[in-house]
Amino acid sequence: MVFFENVNKIDFEGHHSTNPLAFKFYNPEEKVSGKTMEEILRYSVAYWHTFTMDGTDPFGSGNMIRAWNKFSGMDLAKTRVEAAFEFFEKINAPFFCFHDVDVAPEGATLQETYRNLDEIVGMIKEYMNTSKTKLLWNTANMFSHPRFVHGAATSVNADVFAYSSAKVKKGLEIAKDLGADNYVFWGGREGYETLLNTDMKLELDNLGRFFHMAVDYAKEIGFTGQFLIEPKPKEPTKHQYDFDVATGLAFLQKYDLQNHFKFNIEANHATLAGHTFEHELRTARINGMLGSVDANQGDPLLGWDTDEFPTDLYSTTLAMYEILQNGGLGRGGLNFDAKVRRGSFEPEDLFYGHIAGMDSFAIGLKVAQKLIEDKVLESFIEERYSSYSEGIGKDIVEGNTDFHKLEEYALQLGNIHNSSGRAERLKATFNQYLISVLSE
Repeated sequence: MVFFENVNKIDFEGHHSTNPLAFKFYNPEEKVSGKTMEEILRYSVAYWHTFTMDGTDPFGSGNMIRAWNKFSGMDLAKTRVEAAFEFFEKINAPFFCFHDVDVAPEGATLQETYRNLDEIVGMIKEYMNTSKTKLLWNTANMFSHPRFVHGAATSVNADVFAYSSAKVKKGLEIAKDLGADNYVFWGGREGYETLLNTDMKLELDNLGRFFHMAVDYAKEIGFTGQFLIEPKPKEPTKHQYDFDVATGLAFLQKYDLQNHFKFNIEANHATLAGHTFEHELRTARINGMLGSVDANQGDPLLGWDTDEFPTDLYSTTLAMYEILQNGGLGRGGLNFDAKVRRGSFEPEDLFYGHIAGMDSFAIGLKVAQKLIEDKVLESFIEERYSSYSEGIGKDIVEGNTDFHKLEEYALQLGNIHNSSGRAERLKATFNQYLISVLSE
């Protein structure tokens, strides 16, 4: 069965092309600083938004035209796998990601759920044997079912903690079986609505215990993929324990988990936390914790997780600047945790959305690389902080002073002269580089 009959393989045609089903800037084989775009960007398709979303929102039922939606149960799950690998091939996707319930329906019992997963995972494995597309990461959905009303690893109910442990145990086995590069934890309901009924310390302690058990089991079965935590401040829980990178890092350090985890950073989650995307990326990078990225964007006029395909070139450029300064994403990637708008309901729109996101990050990559090669920002920052490279500043940085010496120095100072931060000049220069790449 062909699911996307109006779409052929998406090729690179250059920015002068008028073909909407072609890449204008993303050329997988083009080399940037010695590596191909495909190697650097490591694009991934999100199974949930691309193949399970039907357009349902709080105000209306599903409206997406999807050939597979005429099926149900395991037949639907199997048909989605077929559609997914046709899509992967046509979009030339190096990776994909999924939650357990995205690929296989939950059964009436955990045993039945396992059987469903085993059957579908076996089918996925067969397709992967003849496909270039690999598994970037998988995870367990521990937020949709009513059993998770009070959380999973932080639930007030020990039975739910046990059930969640079983789901992650199975997820790690699947990750090993399919050769996943990573395994992700997103605490969608790991948080609280009100402190009036919450034992925060017990919940956080239990979450720490849960992660340690996951680390131990991964070692037991020989899964060597990278563990990732994906921060999000709210939604669906009023306050989630993985609020942002800084909060997540403090948690990992407290529970001695910092050597076992890195962060999977989502642009829209950064927005909800009151940060820019690049702020979260840099916070992770300078602490050696940048692992992977969920590539999307939010609508600044809306206060929820809109998961739009990324098209903001400022954002993609600043993101790629951080990623390149990080030395790349290693085993991570750029996963399009993004969905087409409800009004974009035809099958071809799935391709248009991914093409827009892939081209946007390709532009960001090329601009960021030029900024780094020319040391535009680094040179300015180095000059701006030059007072710390000599004299009293150098003593401060090297720990060769104290309050007594600093007071003695300060008492001899006359007027203190500061220099301009030149923010407007730098933004104008940034525009020049962006326009230069778009004009090539």
